[in-house]
This record gives sequence, C-alpha cells and structure tokens, in this order.
Amino acid sequence: MALSLALYQPDIPQNTATLLRTGACLNVPVHIILPAGFVLSDRNFRRAGMDYLEKAVLVQHADWAAFQAFCRDEKRRIVLLSTKAAEIYTDFRYQENDVLMLGRESAGVPDHVHEAADARILIPMHGDARSLNVAISGAMVLGEALRQMAL
Repeated sequence: MALSLALYQPDIPQNTATLLRTGACLNVPVHIILPAGFVLSDRNFRRAGMDYLEKAVLVQHADWAAFQAFCRDEKRRIVLLSTKAAEIYTDFRYQENDVLMLGRESAGVPDHVHEAADARILIPMHGDARSLNVAISGAMVLGEALRQMAL
C-alpha cells in the first residue's frame, strides 16, 4: 500500500494535470472523486501534464460514497488538507496508507466530507491570505509526507 493523493471533484483541469504529473514523477497514485468540473481527457490535461500522463496512476471514483468505501475496504486513512484545520501539516505524522485529499478549487469540500476525514491538516499562511493553489498545496504536503516516511 502506498501513499496517494485524492482530488475531490476538481474544477480546473490544469491543476489536476499538474498533480497527475507530480504523482507520476514521485510514484504516487492520484484518485479523482467524481464528478469533476471538466471532462477527464488527454486534451484537457496535455499542457500541464506533458508526456508524464501516460506514467501516472489515475484511479477514478464515481462519487464520495464510492471513495469512502474504497478507503474503508483498503484500510486507508483520509487526510484532508483544509483551511479550516488546526493541525499544521509539518506537525502531522503521516503513514503509508494515507490518502492526502484536496478539495475543489472553488469551494473546498462540503461539511459532511470535512467531518468524515480521519485527519485534517493546515498549511499556515501569512496575514490575510486565504489559500494556495491546490496543486502547490498538494505538492507541499506530499513532499513532507514522503520526507517523513524516508526517515
């Protein structure tokens, strides 16, 4: 079992492609929880994903319930990146079975998804900044999780 990324109903194909490319480069599967705000196609991913898309492991889930069932059956822990979390991502202790979940670019995740996560983590930001780009956030937290597991 390996660390994974999950995108909850992503809105922007370029961010999804960037995270698929990141997953391909770091050997990390990427799960997409549908519906997405765009058609999942090579045409939508090509520019940001470049030639890495064929190396990416992409797993699609029909909806939130299907993703939850997958995580339960596979004994995976859902770790949600959230601006509403209290625990800083560098203080959190990651495990190999973790799925690092990112919300929609436009709206994050609904309350019931937020509450269902096994853990919620935060990237602290300066001043009145609201949020980072979802692909940047995913890469930052994935890097920290991989660093911890390499120790």
